[in-house]
Amino acid sequence: MITSSALLRRALIADAVFSGVAGLALTFAASPLAARLQLPDALLRETGMFLIVYAAFVGWLGSRQLAPKPLVMLVIAGNAAWTVGSIALLFSGSVTPNVLGEIFVAAQAVGTGVFAELQYMGLRRSSRAVTA
Repeated sequence: MITSSALLRRALIADAVFSGVAGLALTFAASPLAARLQLPDALLRETGMFLIVYAAFVGWLGSRQLAPKPLVMLVIAGNAAWTVGSIALLFSGSVTPNVLGEIFVAAQAVGTGVFAELQYMGLRRSSRAVTA
């Protein structure tokens, strides 16, 4: 367990809020967004459903003064992998989004990468919890 720094807690909560909002939008507006971005409806909807669950988990983790370090590291690694995976998706040829879709995927990749970096910085500022 670690005593979460204020930066770590804020970065986790911000990640949860943005992920939750994006998850709701992608889940409940997948069809119109798919048409607008030229991305597969199922990809957007399933991503949205994942993000809703993810947001609840990360929000819970960010609300803890004491947090399990492996779970924090899992979130950071997941965000880094999401960033790389999103960029790889654009170059894979498995989707053919329009320019707005490319901007959407790239912007969320950058945002997720920023969260990973802030969370990593926050983890480094955190201290090992003293147990009695």
